Amino acid sequence: MFRKILPFCFFIFVGLTALWAQQSKYYQASTIPLSLKKEANAVIRFSEMKIELESQNLMNVKGKRIVAVLNKLGNNDLGVYLYYDDNVKIKNIKAVIFDAFGNEIKTIKQKHFKDVSAVSGGTLYSDSRVLYLEYTPVSFPFTVAYEYEYETSNTAFIPTWSPLEGFRVSTELSTIAITDPTGLGLRAKEKNFPDFPGIENQSTEETITYTAKNLQAVEYEEFSPSLRSYKPQVLFAISKLHLEGVDGEVHNWADMGKWQYDNLLVGTDELPEDTVNKMKALTADLKDPLEKAKVVYQYMQENTRYISVQVGIGGWRPIKAEIVDKVKYGDCKGLTNYTRALLKAVGVKSYYAVVYAGSDKRGMEENFASMQGNHVILNIPSDNGDVWLECTSQIHPFGFLGDFTDNRDVLVVTDEGGVIKRTHAYKDDSNHQQIYAEYKLDETGSISGEVLIKTSGIQYDQHFVINDYSKDEIEEHYKSYWSNINNLNIESFNLENEKSNIKFIEKIQISATKYASLAGERMIFAPNAFNKLSNIPNRYRNRKMPLEIDRGFFDEDEFSVHLPEGYEIEAMAESKSIENEFGIYKVDLIKNGDNSIKLKRSLIIHEGKYSKEKYAAFREFLMNINKHDNAKIVLIKS
Repeated sequence: MFRKILPFCFFIFVGLTALWAQQSKYYQASTIPLSLKKEANAVIRFSEMKIELESQNLMNVKGKRIVAVLNKLGNNDLGVYLYYDDNVKIKNIKAVIFDAFGNEIKTIKQKHFKDVSAVSGGTLYSDSRVLYLEYTPVSFPFTVAYEYEYETSNTAFIPTWSPLEGFRVSTELSTIAITDPTGLGLRAKEKNFPDFPGIENQSTEETITYTAKNLQAVEYEEFSPSLRSYKPQVLFAISKLHLEGVDGEVHNWADMGKWQYDNLLVGTDELPEDTVNKMKALTADLKDPLEKAKVVYQYMQENTRYISVQVGIGGWRPIKAEIVDKVKYGDCKGLTNYTRALLKAVGVKSYYAVVYAGSDKRGMEENFASMQGNHVILNIPSDNGDVWLECTSQIHPFGFLGDFTDNRDVLVVTDEGGVIKRTHAYKDDSNHQQIYAEYKLDETGSISGEVLIKTSGIQYDQHFVINDYSKDEIEEHYKSYWSNINNLNIESFNLENEKSNIKFIEKIQISATKYASLAGERMIFAPNAFNKLSNIPNRYRNRKMPLEIDRGFFDEDEFSVHLPEGYEIEAMAESKSIENEFGIYKVDLIKNGDNSIKLKRSLIIHEGKYSKEKYAAFREFLMNINKHDNAKIVLIKS
């Protein structure tokens, strides 16, 4: 008996020893290739993920990663954490920490990981939690080896493979292998491979496998595309999926929309009879569907508030409209569905729409239907195009999305199936800001006057939020906004949010001492006190990323400056006009006969994508604008 078992045990021991020896080289910082240290705060020495789709409602995920942290900034790139909920069972999680020479410092078992809620305080209830490693290093570099295994019934979400994990993080070796032994229709979509020659598809008939080797760190560069848009990735999905107790079969976006409608929305849009009658009474005199929708939207905003709900299927299925109507709160799904139900009560057709929210304009993946998105908005088709409603906000105007969900592909969920549509795009001219100012400069160099600001489009989005600030917060906002004016005092202000026109109007009375510099009989000041382009992006000797201006805008300014008695203009900058592919800048200075001057300025910046070679010219354009925005006038005593 012993003679039969011993060789087998010896084989296991040798195999494990060989595996340990193979990976132990990653524990020593000295073995990191020099090319991977360049511009890196951390190096992914080894990353392996194995996924087995055991059935439509069971997925097993095993992983190991070895990360070398080179400096303090690399602590955020450890990636030693694991999310879980009632449908995710953690079977194993462990981390081992090594010093720079590969000597083991500490072993952290599952019971020593921090276990906290995975959601913010704005969530009413949620079963989402996260285990994470909390470790304070005593020196750098150090290395963490991390192993984990979990099972989940939610096969609708298969982890994405992203071998380049973040800025200033390089990767020595990363692999993923997925098996689908029961034939669930496993699909993969490769993204951004051509620019990364170190990636190989090593798939077989039984397993989808990818390997990446020696991916150098990418440094963040201003005015470049988002990392997500150009880093290599492989997305995975299966056609026969399972989500929180619900099976589905999805081959395209039409199928996905139909499955979501049938399983997440059906039966959720019923309202109490009293509420239906109230909606009908509010819109009784209106015939235009959009006019009805405006009244209903205002009612929803005035009678509900946003609170997140993320438990089980409730993380994806909206709360029933009748419950939202009773408790007066909901998450993005619940409030959107509630608004849909209110509109249904007055005969206005609207649709639940799933979107990726965020300023980087991420859209649904074309021709790759899967569970995607992190937010829900409402779609109202009309003869003049689609109207989109953000239902989690009590302050947004009707039909205004802002930069949170604008200009991206979304999944519109209908009873007949899913449809991909694109949300409204706010183009250059529509993102408009006008500033009118009239101020007096006295003989001490102090200024006082009134500023009027009108904004629309995305610039409206950036301004109207201050309407809910306290008085002190508003004053601090303006002092920061005009940080170029020392000793600024906000004497008074009046804010008007024209929601029907989607315009925000600000009237501010200001004063500031010592705005102008005194030098003997001369006084020197910049007439453009209220809208200077001041942020000049960094210079890059070896720019690597393309240039991207993600949002264009249009500024128009007119400033009237009353000069002090007994002074006349000795020197003044000339008018200037600059026009190129990036935009148009114009500034005119006009002398008036009443001892005043008028400055007229306009600036259009075009949204667009350009080659990296054009970055220097774009930066030069901004520097020229900055130069003329800061141009001085010299006054002399007459």
